[in-house]
Amino acid sequence: MKNLLKLLLMSFVFANVFSAMAQDEPLDRNYFQLSPRIGYDFPSYNNNTPYIDYKGGPDFGLSLDYYWNWFGVGADFDYITNSPESTYGTTDLYESDRVTPINTFSLSEDKITRMFYGIGPNAQYRTKTGKFTAELNTRIGLASISGGRTNLEGTSTNLLGLTTHPLNFHAGYKDSGVLTFKGQVRLTYFLNKNWGINGGAYYMKHFGVQELNESGVSALYHPSTLVTENVEQPINVLDREAFSRSEPCDCDISSIGVFAGVTYKFTKNKVVKEVENVCPVCQEDHLPHCCATCGCGITIMAKDKFTGEILPETDIILKNLNGDIVQSGTTNAYGVVVFNEVLENDYVISGKLYTVNLEDERISKEEFKNCQKDSAGIQKVILYTDENFILKGNVVECNVDQGIQSVNIILKDKLNTGEKHTLSDVEGDFMFHLKQASTYTLNGKKDGYYSSEVEVSTDSYERDKTLFIDFEMCVDPCGKAIKLDNINFDLDKSDILPVSIPDLERIVKLMQDNPNIQVEMSSHTDSQGSDVYNKKLSQRRADATVNYIAKQGISKDRLIARGAGETELKNAKCANNVPCTDDEHRVNRRTEFKVVCF
Repeated sequence: MKNLLKLLLMSFVFANVFSAMAQDEPLDRNYFQLSPRIGYDFPSYNNNTPYIDYKGGPDFGLSLDYYWNWFGVGADFDYITNSPESTYGTTDLYESDRVTPINTFSLSEDKITRMFYGIGPNAQYRTKTGKFTAELNTRIGLASISGGRTNLEGTSTNLLGLTTHPLNFHAGYKDSGVLTFKGQVRLTYFLNKNWGINGGAYYMKHFGVQELNESGVSALYHPSTLVTENVEQPINVLDREAFSRSEPCDCDISSIGVFAGVTYKFTKNKVVKEVENVCPVCQEDHLPHCCATCGCGITIMAKDKFTGEILPETDIILKNLNGDIVQSGTTNAYGVVVFNEVLENDYVISGKLYTVNLEDERISKEEFKNCQKDSAGIQKVILYTDENFILKGNVVECNVDQGIQSVNIILKDKLNTGEKHTLSDVEGDFMFHLKQASTYTLNGKKDGYYSSEVEVSTDSYERDKTLFIDFEMCVDPCGKAIKLDNINFDLDKSDILPVSIPDLERIVKLMQDNPNIQVEMSSHTDSQGSDVYNKKLSQRRADATVNYIAKQGISKDRLIARGAGETELKNAKCANNVPCTDDEHRVNRRTEFKVVCF
């Protein structure tokens, strides 16, 4: 807070310097300003984890403010990422016998994401020219905080095998609706009437952020004792009980940050009163001379004939009767395009939406005679009359919101033969026209990806109520391991159970839809039993799974059976000779499939 007060004091000093140099000019009142920014955040996490520090990270933010004069109100959005850093000492670490070294370590550190939305009052000081402003922004709002899981484990090797110790652990955060306060100082220098550059600093505090609890543990660390019997080479010995906290702590998180960005001020244009009987376009005598020489404005709205929906992104052209294009444009988000200073003549308005033509509309010379009497000019509506639906699709990676470009989308009509193809754009968007009362299947193909076939039916839509059908599909990257929850086996058996059939049939359908993929079936066991026994049992189960799929007509050349045994434990702490509950062991007993693209 002391640093923020210093920055605020400096801002007023700079403001007074600029004010002394400026000449008196009227300042803007009642205006909006938009300020995107980028900065760096320095966090402080009060969560009682002595061996975990938190590093700074980038802050991407946006402020929208409205000022009446020196006082205003604003809203902020911030997207901040920080990273945890384990500081637990792993050098010269030994078991309690002071002989067995712990020399293999596993560390995972997940980043923390903080998103803040807040509103609050503003105060500002402006120089007499308005070139320089110093602002104090206060915000109160809500934040969403997630991530930050940190896990350090150490493993030693002795005559009994491997022994793994949890050394330093924090379950991280997942909390939304966190009460948050933010105070910010921003200095802006305007390069012209609208554009400025800004910089500043902020303080942010999140109150009572809820920690996660993983298997009954929120935080854990294993203290070690520094032994200095050998003065030349002191060692750390695990001879004390591990500290474990099971109750999540409602702890505060605070941070300070600095930033820089740009500011755009939305100013009102000065209104020039029109002299009566003077044309507002060319400032000459009134009708008919003005409209014949300077023209009139034409506002065109594109709409769907059946639903009355406005149609953004519709291409509109204005042609004379010889077919020459006079003006062209694309409708905005409100389905409107405006052509200015159109000379008096007969015209045809044509439109096109996604390769489909709209119904032409005409403008006659007679309509220009009254265009200047009506301040709205000439207004026309052009209609989309096609009876098909428009499928507005988006293709993303499964479980990820990011759209994927250049996916070959294949559309098949189940009631009629033939298929259509299109490529997704840079945002992952694509479009098809769909007939009424029909059913279609879609499949996405791209090198390194595969997808299941999905179905969309237009039977459930009515054309007089909707034109657009929004649709999302996903593709998975090759090589991604997918767990099959329902493929289980009886104890010490490898027979396929009836409960497993639906999952296996899903894989059969996936391979039929994607003839260019192989599938690797992997069976995994827990650490109970000998390594050799588990390896053989898992291989029998993988072979049985592959044989079932092959009997459904899938070539065995496209199937790989892999018995992994206990070599790839998901719950790594449940290794050989480590006591675990059955629920903890069950995490390691699983069947997975992995797609391999040719």
